This record gives sequence, C-alpha cells and structure tokens, in this order.
Amino acid sequence: MLEIRALAKWYPGPVHALRGTSLDVPTGMFGLLGPNGAGKTTFMRILAGLLEPSAGHIILDGDDITGHPERLWPRLGYLPQYFGFYPHLTGHAMLRHMLQLKGVSHPGGIDALVEALLERVNLGAAAQRPVRSFSGGMRQRLGIAQAIAGDPRLIIVDEPTAGLDPEERLRFYRLLAELAESRIVLLSTHIVDDVAVLCPRFAVLHQGTILASTTPSAARDALAGAMFEGEVGRNALEAISARFHVTESYLVEGRHRLRVHAPDGVVPDGFHGVQAKLDDAYLLLTQSRHPSLRGVA
Repeated sequence: MLEIRALAKWYPGPVHALRGTSLDVPTGMFGLLGPNGAGKTTFMRILAGLLEPSAGHIILDGDDITGHPERLWPRLGYLPQYFGFYPHLTGHAMLRHMLQLKGVSHPGGIDALVEALLERVNLGAAAQRPVRSFSGGMRQRLGIAQAIAGDPRLIIVDEPTAGLDPEERLRFYRLLAELAESRIVLLSTHIVDDVAVLCPRFAVLHQGTILASTTPSAARDALAGAMFEGEVGRNALEAISARFHVTESYLVEGRHRLRVHAPDGVVPDGFHGVQAKLDDAYLLLTQSRHPSLRGVA
C-alpha cells in the first residue's frame, strides 16, 4: 500500500501546486486523472523523490519515506513524461547504459538482463536498431524496460500514452496491465480512456486538490438516468448550452449532436436517455458542475 497524507507543494508567490493531497493506492493499477496543469507531474516527481514536498508524508508498505527518497529508489521504477534518449545508440546499448546508471546487476550479467527486458517489452527484434528509428510507442516501451529493471515494488508512469497511435496505445495498455498484477502501478494521465481501460480505481486531481477517489463504474453510476443525447440545429446550440451542462458536442454527417446532463429528466424534444460515460463524470466533476461526485467511493 502507498499512503499519501496531506501532501503539499508551494512556491513563492505563493503558488500552490498541491494543496494537502491525501490518497491510498493499493497494489494493482491506479489512475491519477486530471487536466494539464492540475499538479499531476509535481505529484509524481515528489513521489519519485525528485522534488521535495513542502508538507505531508509518503508511506510505502508502512515505511515513511518522506525526506528519505534513497530508501524508495531501490523499490522504484519511474517513467517520466519526457524521457531522454541518445538517438545514435541502439536499443540494447541505450538500455544497458540506463541500467548501469541505476546500478542494476544480474547474476547472468548485464547483457543478459538487457536482452530479457527487451524481450519482455517486445523490443527484442529491434535491439540493434538506433533509438532514432524507434516509433513513439517503441520509445515508451524502452522507457518501461528501464523502469521495471530490478523488479520494483512501485512503478510510476507519467502521461505514458500521449501521442501514441491506437495500435501502440493498445500494446502499451497490455504491458501496463501485466506489470500491475504483482506491484503498485501509478498511472498519471489526462486521457480518460487510459483510466477506463486500465484502472480498477482512480482519483481526479484538479488545481492541486483531489476531487474524488473512486472506481470507473461508481463514477458512471452516479450519473445514471441523468445523461441525454440528441440532434440540434445550429441556431439552437447556444440556447441549449446555456440551459444544460453539455459534456460533448460533435458532428455526425454534418449534423450537430449534444450530450447533456439533466438530472431532472427535462430535456429538449428529440433527446433520449443514454448510458453515462466516464468522460461525462470527469468533465462534470472538473467543471464543478456535479458536487455529488466529489469523494464518491
């Protein structure tokens, strides 16, 4: 169990990046969902021991590691949002270099470990290719290979699927799900689908504050019977948007369609009830338009 208690970070100004964040993260996949600028990267960097908190405590399996990140590092795998590689090195050479920097050893030798890790992330066939030739997904998998070296107890991944094409994203989902079977994997993202696909539990971070810690199904269930969808004329868009909380506006064959939140069930003609999506709950929550979702468990 990873326990975060009243974690805060502020800068002169004052600027509050985190405002007394508390969270319990069990073994398995846990999502930290929030818009860009919500404080997610600050949160992750503090957990990884790269940034000192202004207040609060971090406890991993009963060990308070606040102020002692060196006690965490042997048990940590970390893939930051922006991971630098030497583009001229091969995948094998790059991973070997990173493992040497981390001080990771292996009874069969470092090269045997590199080969095993590359195979695990499905990069064995690309081991001798220069990193500059790797796709975005391949680079992310190389980053995960260094993160899982040493069999860490806690893996932190920050915005790992941003910029990946659908095929690479699906491949990365499968890899993360496998890793979460026996350890804590904390996934920070602004992509709702990442959480919907991977995370049995998640928390929403907004403006440095945890708004809710819940499950995807509970968040959807909280909106049961309150979501509606319908086609509208262009001239009616503004009026409906002023009257209802719109969670999605899109075009189908050139026609405008809206998803709206209407807990009283009173909607414009032609609208019909639809099943709530996690996107609906997330948008209503971060827009402060559905207070009952806050803290839902």
